[in-house]
Amino acid sequence: MPKSIRKYFIAIVPEDPLREEITALKQAVYDQFGFKYALKSPPHITLKMPFPYNENKEQYLAAKLEQFFAEESPFSLSLAGIGHFGRRVAYLRVHHSPDLPALQERLVRYGKRQLGQQIELSDLNYQPHLTVAFRDIKKNQFDELMHFLRARFEKQRMDVGKITLLKKCDSLWKEKVYFPLKA
Repeated sequence: MPKSIRKYFIAIVPEDPLREEITALKQAVYDQFGFKYALKSPPHITLKMPFPYNENKEQYLAAKLEQFFAEESPFSLSLAGIGHFGRRVAYLRVHHSPDLPALQERLVRYGKRQLGQQIELSDLNYQPHLTVAFRDIKKNQFDELMHFLRARFEKQRMDVGKITLLKKCDSLWKEKVYFPLKA
């Protein structure tokens, strides 16, 4: 990938103190099991999976996304329970109103029309979740991991008033731009 092409993604990043609680949970997973990949990004609920974009046009990307999100209303959701995709991803379950998948669908269509983004299979099969361990989960430790997570996370509610653009920098995902939702 040429140096000017970077990876970005768009997500809901919880506010503190929930953010701190989830980060501490991911750190506890690392301390107990050595699973580190989830620590490479802040806690988040993905709206648009990572996509390549020209870093030189980052301000244009941010301006277009700001226009989009300025027309979107705030909403609430809750995190309750632990789920998994196969034995390779462990996550906090996201309970939401129809607002969240509708927002994600509008964002994907907007990205295609306004930014020339491809619509990926993951965009069409949206399953909101907040990952706490993935990629380096050892199969023989999966059941123990699930028990560990269930014992450490209680139901939480969160209000969503902004969306975040994240950028991959030196193998870590950094929060780059925040987009407030319509007041």
